[in-house]
This record gives sequence, C-alpha cells and structure tokens, in this order.
Amino acid sequence: MATFAEIVRSRAADDQTGLKFEDQSWTWSELVAESAVRAAAVQQFVPTDRQLHVGVLLENTPDFVFWIAAAALSGAVVVGINPTRRGDELARDIRHTDCDLIITEDRLAHLLDGIDHGVPADKVLNVDSAGYLALLEPHRGAALPTTSPDPDAILLLLFSSGSTGAPKAVICSQGRLGMLAETLTVRTELSRESVSYMSMPLFHGNSAMMNLAPATFVGATVCLARKFSASGFVRDVHRFRATYANYVGRALSYVLAQPLDERDAASSLSLVVGTEASAADAERFAARFGCRVSEGYGLSEGVLRINRTAESPSDALGLPVGGADARVLNETTGHECPPAECDEQGRLLNAPEAIGQIVAMGMAHLFEGYYNNPGAMADRIRGTDFWTGDLAYRDAAGQFFFAGRSNDWLRVDSENFAAAPVERILERWDAVAVALVYAVPDPRTGDQVMCTLQMQPGQQFEPDAFVEFLDQQADMGTKWRPRFVRVVEQVPTTGNSKVAKTVLRQTAWATGDPLYWRASTERDLRRLTRADLDALEQEFADHGRTALLPTPRGSEDDGAAIHREDSNVS
Repeated sequence: MATFAEIVRSRAADDQTGLKFEDQSWTWSELVAESAVRAAAVQQFVPTDRQLHVGVLLENTPDFVFWIAAAALSGAVVVGINPTRRGDELARDIRHTDCDLIITEDRLAHLLDGIDHGVPADKVLNVDSAGYLALLEPHRGAALPTTSPDPDAILLLLFSSGSTGAPKAVICSQGRLGMLAETLTVRTELSRESVSYMSMPLFHGNSAMMNLAPATFVGATVCLARKFSASGFVRDVHRFRATYANYVGRALSYVLAQPLDERDAASSLSLVVGTEASAADAERFAARFGCRVSEGYGLSEGVLRINRTAESPSDALGLPVGGADARVLNETTGHECPPAECDEQGRLLNAPEAIGQIVAMGMAHLFEGYYNNPGAMADRIRGTDFWTGDLAYRDAAGQFFFAGRSNDWLRVDSENFAAAPVERILERWDAVAVALVYAVPDPRTGDQVMCTLQMQPGQQFEPDAFVEFLDQQADMGTKWRPRFVRVVEQVPTTGNSKVAKTVLRQTAWATGDPLYWRASTERDLRRLTRADLDALEQEFADHGRTALLPTPRGSEDDGAAIHREDSNVS
C-alpha cells in the first residue's frame, strides 16, 4: 500500500474542492501547493541526526491540514499538541516529544507563556503573524520534494485521550496512515462525491484517521470546524450539506441536547461513524438526522477494531474486524474469562469472573509504539499479545460488551463490578443526558459508588424521582446503587470529547456542585450538608483512612487536562 506522502502527491493536479473552512475553500491542488510551501520552508530547521518534529498547537484550521500534508511530503513529524492542556502538563507534552518547532495561532499562543517547553522563541511560529507569512513567501511555487519518505518513518505523534491518566504519544508512521487512508474508505463509505464534516480535533487520531486520511485518498471535500460545539454541528451540517461526520465520546448527546432544526429530518447526512456513544443516543441521532450511526471500538494505537454486526445486541461493541483473535483475559492470571451469565432481568451474575481486559492475541507486532515511553509500552505488550487497557465481557455468542477502562472497577462489600453496566442503566432515565459511575473510598474498607449526572436540557434533578427510577430497574445489582450523586451542567471531558473521570474520582464529594447522598442504612437521597461531611470525615479518621479523603482540585491539576465543552458555543 502507498505511504501517506504518495496519497498527498496523488492530489497535486486535482482541481476539485478539497477543503472548506468558514468562508474559504481550496482545491486539492491548492492544498498540496500550500503544503509544498511549508515543506520547503522548514528545511532550514531539520536536525542533522533525526527527523524534524513540528509541534502543532492549533485548533482545526487549514494550517493544521497543510502541516500534516507538508510533514508527509518532507519526511517531518507532526506532533498534535492538545490545547486543553495547561501549564506544566502542556510543557511536558512538548518536551516529551522533542519538538523542534511549534506552530500556533493568536487564540492559543498565550498558553506557551511562562512555561518551560524547551523550544526557542524564534522557533515558535504564529500563523497569524507577519513573520510567519514572511517565512513562507520565498517558497511560493515550490516543487514537491523529490524524495519519498520511508514507509516506517514516523509521520504523526498523536497523544492518547488521557481519559484515565497522563496522555501517551502514539506513533503513526507514513505507511500506517497510508494503509488506513485506503482501508478506512470502506468503514467511512467516503467517495469522490462525499462532503466530510470534521469537528473532532485533529490533534487526536480519530479525525486524522477516520476523516482526513480516507477523504484525501478518495478526493472528497473536507469541511473544517475550528472545534466541536453542538450548536455549530447542527448549523454546519446544513450549511456545508455534509454527508459524513466522525465523532468520539459524548458528542452525539451534546448535539441531541440542541433545539430541533426544521431541516434536521431531511439532512444531507448519510453516515456518522464513531465510538463511545450510548445505544440510545445513536438511535435518537439517526432518527433525528435521517442517517445511519455506525458505532465501533478502536484505538489510537491501532492493532484492533471491533464493529457491530447485524446480530449484535443494541448495547454490544460487536465482533473483531477481519476475524482477529481478540479475547477477554483476567488481568491478574492472564487466563481467558468465561462468558457472561445473566439472569432473566439481564443482570450480570458473574462479573468478577467474566470481566477482563480486551487483548489482541498475537498482534503486538502491529503496534508501532509510544514515543519515548518504555513504561507505557510494557503495559501494552506481553509477549506477542497487545493488552488494550479496556475492560469488557463477552456473551455466549462471542459478542463483546464494553465494561470501562482498566481502572473502572469498583469493590463494594467485597463484590467486584465494572462501571459501564451501571452507567448504561442510569442513562435509561429520561431526565438524564450523561451518567458517569466511579469508585470513591469507603471510610472503613473498599469503595462506595458515586455517579455524576448531566441532566437533559430543561430537566432538574429530582432525588425522589431518581430513587423511584432505580427501584424499577430489575437488572440493577444490589451493590450498584449510587451512594453519592453529583449533578453538573457539563460532564468533564478530554480535548476530544471523551469523558474524563480522573478529576471526578479525585474531587469526589469535595466540590461546589449540587451533591446528594444516602447514609448506609437509608434508601432515599438527600442533599449532603456540612454536618454530613463532618461526620463522614470523622468516620474516615476513626478507621485510619484520612489519607483517602478527597480534596478540591482544579482542572489544571489533573493529568487528563479536563475541560468542559460548551455545547452552546456557536
């Protein structure tokens, strides 16, 4: 298969519109020409002993696309820098990936002020500055580079979402992105006539791999949004007459919270592809926009994909693509977990035995690695097998069901269970838009269940109604009922709209958000008072567990670089 450099070259004489942004547009030939300018301009910065690393700190702007294509043509590496990171964490990302240059813009340049990122000031290039234009101008009309990069050469360093800890820089080579550009045209159904809408951030693998790469391969039209916003999504789909869009995390639920547009039912959308949407949200989104939603499981690291089949239950991930040998293994013993056993209400009866980590057997060689991170590599590679870090269980037919991240286990009264099945139950409640479940410490031993709820627009949290709903759920495990309930306007997410529980676990009940709880002997929920907190803290002290008490933490302290998506930003 071709390298991504060869795919970019194939568009050099293509006069079809390749890129739209706000009121501007470029043909594919113009896009390639802009990329050739940048490929020529950075030759003066190339180190003598390795590839040039270009850190891109931009929102989804045309320059981001130009720099990815320029790196492909010139053999440089693009480092996708997450603009939701701050301070020392942002500096760490830049230093960790050995950035030689930083490309930024007026909107984000201030994030670099006062931090030790290690890049000299004269190598921080602002695309909105006169100096940047002056750097590019002498290279206008530059020919395409005459040499072709090696297929194994690194093209992209894309940080993982950081939903469970510090993000890792995932390596994507020229050959891998070229392969994905071709093979994912089947998954995305992109063609020459497609109009692809991209609002998920380009610093993450989802947009680069599930949108830009296959769109470049077929010569479709890519329509950029600076960043995701729910109101912007609805507006732009109609404005651009988009036929395809990609998503991750809770993006669909944010869009569904927007007021109906009379054009929605007859929208131009044909297919939306992504991961981590609930079955209910996928169904509602498809009905609202008259399109198909194709939900699947994938990793920035590549290696394995799991997609739904016609036989998949509505809440299942599906089956491994291409008949890959993927299994659910016990994280401690390494043995394969038995199939799930459920009662007549659908309650999982053998969670401790059935839930394990998704492992791609004999497929470690497909993983290109994490940059400069042998410890993280060791967590993923065991012999010839690739451990994904995600929990799941399988039914008797082999269908996979997501059970959370590897730290999404809870242990309540000696019973182990995973967060995802509880979240699926809570999200059945009509009043709730998003439910996150996680462990918080018990003052004596083990964990207690806490959930964070984002309500549907116009809905208020009514504790009595919530308790009544819980009582009606036949498949709610006896230990699963939340002890603490936190209500937020927007759930915290990573930069690419995946939910981020780290800060929720850390703060627990040490927050100014509305909090409800039930004492251990109570069924009903009530507001958590200062007196309740004092008594709870004393109980922790009495049992020598004061060190486990949560403390308030700001978003910048969290390794996942939490931000709260404003779904009403246009």
